[in-house]
Amino acid sequence: MQNISEEWRDPASRDGEGHGDGAQGKPRADAERETLMMELTRLVQKSVRESSWWERRGIDCSILTAAFISLPAGFLLLGSSQLLYFLLGLLIMGIAHAVITVKGTHLASHGALSESPAWADFWAVFFIEVCGSFSARAGVQAHVKMHHAHTNVIGLGDSSTWKIPFLPRSVYLFIAPLAVPIITPIVAIGQLKGQSPFQIVRTVLCVCLGFFSQYYLLRCVSGLSCSSALVVMLLCRAMFSLPYIHVNIFQHIGLSMFSATHRPKRIYQMTHGVLNLPRNPLLDWTFGHSLINCHVEHHLFPFLSDNMCLKVKPIVSQYLKEKKLPYLEDGYVSRLRLFFHKYQELMVFAPPITELVGIQ
Repeated sequence: MQNISEEWRDPASRDGEGHGDGAQGKPRADAERETLMMELTRLVQKSVRESSWWERRGIDCSILTAAFISLPAGFLLLGSSQLLYFLLGLLIMGIAHAVITVKGTHLASHGALSESPAWADFWAVFFIEVCGSFSARAGVQAHVKMHHAHTNVIGLGDSSTWKIPFLPRSVYLFIAPLAVPIITPIVAIGQLKGQSPFQIVRTVLCVCLGFFSQYYLLRCVSGLSCSSALVVMLLCRAMFSLPYIHVNIFQHIGLSMFSATHRPKRIYQMTHGVLNLPRNPLLDWTFGHSLINCHVEHHLFPFLSDNMCLKVKPIVSQYLKEKKLPYLEDGYVSRLRLFFHKYQELMVFAPPITELVGIQ
């Protein structure tokens, strides 16, 4: 585990209980930290203002549109009696599903597909509930309001919902993720508790609409039998579930963790608790740059689209390095090796807080 800098983790200096120069230096240190984030924000906002609509949203919207346009070809190819064509249809359907349900739902949850609040809400419901088979309200709450607001904070935004420490490491990494298409709607039902009757009915109807629409098209357009259609749906929806779970784990686990009472300012929290993976041609376009090699930028500025995260990446990386702040990067295989060899240690639910926040 990485230790957190003494400058911003010491409880006495944070609470103003220090004395002498330490107590007097607290306002100055806090002001400096705020200035760092504000200065970086101004640089990023300047880049956003100077960018065209095509750069801000057009490229990502085009990728999502291309995924929907490819669906008819996928349905037709899945109806072919020739194995090669059938497998090609399965691949097209799987890639399109990943683009729509990972990239689309992620951008929609952050309202990055439209500047209009009404349209942003519509796209969130469409992508998360109709396409992703999950509750939009619960998805936004868990991802945006918890994970982003409390990144790597124990018990809050530490992605603990994916931790199943009783599973063997091989099962956890390479078998359990295949059940995500089945688990997702089941979890969604559990998340409906406490929601309004309107939201419950809307979520159920939208999830059913997305599921039965694909099933109906596989039956009527592809000409598949009932069992074959269900198997194809499972294969398409599980095709990218392994890298999806891997990426979610690799970007945060093993990095600095914080308790709710010992958490740094935002720029320190994100630079110490988030890392970027190397660019991958397939995952870059199916999951989006913000989930792969621009994840640090995404956590610092979650409102940016995937393409804008990629555009401001040089600005952010250069600024952090100039200010002697960490800009964490690691390879996919390296993270996989770390997780595989330190599985039991990393999957503990509540390690000692003193160890995680570096308090002696």
